[in-house]
Amino acid sequence: MRTTDKDKLWESYQRKPVPEIREQLIIEYSPLVKIVAGRLSMYLGYNVEYDDLVSYGIFGLIDAIDKFDVGKDVKFETYASLRIRGAILDQIRKMDWIPRTVRQKQKKIDEAIRVIEAEKGHNATDEEIAEKLGLTGEELLNWQSQLKVTNLISLNDYVEQGSEPVMDATFNSHFAQPEHVIEEEELHKVLKESLEILTEKEKKVILLYYYEEMTSKEISHILEVSESRISQLHTKALGKMKKVMGNYMNILEG
Repeated sequence: MRTTDKDKLWESYQRKPVPEIREQLIIEYSPLVKIVAGRLSMYLGYNVEYDDLVSYGIFGLIDAIDKFDVGKDVKFETYASLRIRGAILDQIRKMDWIPRTVRQKQKKIDEAIRVIEAEKGHNATDEEIAEKLGLTGEELLNWQSQLKVTNLISLNDYVEQGSEPVMDATFNSHFAQPEHVIEEEELHKVLKESLEILTEKEKKVILLYYYEEMTSKEISHILEVSESRISQLHTKALGKMKKVMGNYMNILEG
């Protein structure tokens, strides 16, 4: 559907919010749910079904349609993406399906990294972490795969800060405010620093995924490794980047 047709659909729904038009909007924007669910599934790997994420996200889309104000200077896709993502994460939290053993593994890995980096003065390698925990390399990879759910939750702190996306024209203006320019410069600096601590393969995964917008399957073909390995590299890269980026980390959720 063309933009003008979408605008007319929204105008009709604003005038008369009947179920028939609402259903049309849901169908029209359902591909957006698949995009958001696909990005989140990168964190979860095989821990949750993609179709389940889509079904959770549909509720966020419906909520976005019901609450969207066409009078505000913000694209519906931007507003809806936040709603969809929030709905998926809320459902995952409600399920509380992260086993205690997985939480314990996360704590052990975090502690091992802290000790290694304090002793060695550099970023802990997988080999050092495995040795510290008394694990083989394969066992550590299995642990990291299980931790995708906890990584997902921790990397989406902005949801905890308030699930209501702000529809404010100030933040959607084409004209950069002075304070926003400063923030953008700081972001570029932090992002560059975070990429420098990654291995070459980890950096390639991040760049191909977020900048080239490739799928994990496409990246696996380019790097000639399995999709599960791409998922592992992605998880490890984000874990390292989080230490440097802090609150800027949520830009990788877009």
